[in-house]
Amino acid sequence: MSQDTTRTAGIDLAAESRRTALAVIEWSPDSACLQQLSLHADDPIITEATAEVAKIGVDCAFGWPDEFVAFVTDHANLAHPRAVDGGIDWRRTLAFRATDRHVHQLTGRWPLSVSTDRLGLTAMRCAGLLGRLAASGRVIDRSGRGGAVVEVYPGATLRMWRWESKGYRTDPQVRRSLLRQMRREAPWLDLGTHAQLMEESSDAFDAVIAALAARAAAVGRYHLPLSEHQERAEREGWIALPTCTLGDLL
Repeated sequence: MSQDTTRTAGIDLAAESRRTALAVIEWSPDSACLQQLSLHADDPIITEATAEVAKIGVDCAFGWPDEFVAFVTDHANLAHPRAVDGGIDWRRTLAFRATDRHVHQLTGRWPLSVSTDRLGLTAMRCAGLLGRLAASGRVIDRSGRGGAVVEVYPGATLRMWRWESKGYRTDPQVRRSLLRQMRREAPWLDLGTHAQLMEESSDAFDAVIAALAARAAAVGRYHLPLSEHQERAEREGWIALPTCTLGDLL
């Protein structure tokens, strides 16, 4: 199966399909068109819709911190319990991945902890989705350095673009303002009839941002894992933040 290098997809993943949104954008030399935007996307729908796109951006952690995995494994060994200090600094090593710290350095904002927040339920679904995509023939590299799928973070992407996005997840008025800015910075991006859904649904809005972040990865304009973090990123995942503006994605 060949992949169409002119299309990217974005998935705003939730623990259940009813809160999961899917976007597909087709790119040409002088324009881009939002071809598909839908809610209630389950894993089979996602797998089929993204079968031939160049890059898929998924808004969810791809893995857990190494220290958290080691702690849980040790904790399950009742025969040989291991003493830990239990202090806040130690707990933070279990809560945040290397990529989370990198995002905080770049944006001043911490991603949700896959270990300690409700994101964990979604990450469990994400693990299954990545397995399904791999079984369908897609190459999965959690570090985002290669393969078909990249981990994305729409809120941090907006910060990298220096957009005023405070409250956009809860306020349709803020999303309307961001849509106006999107049209100003990317007049070549045709949202078609989907703009209203982006305004009404934060899930749909984030799916489109995820597809745009996937485009940045597809053209190599994103933050790769630092060399000292590469092996961790292959296990924990790595958030692909754009190194360019929205207008430069074409």
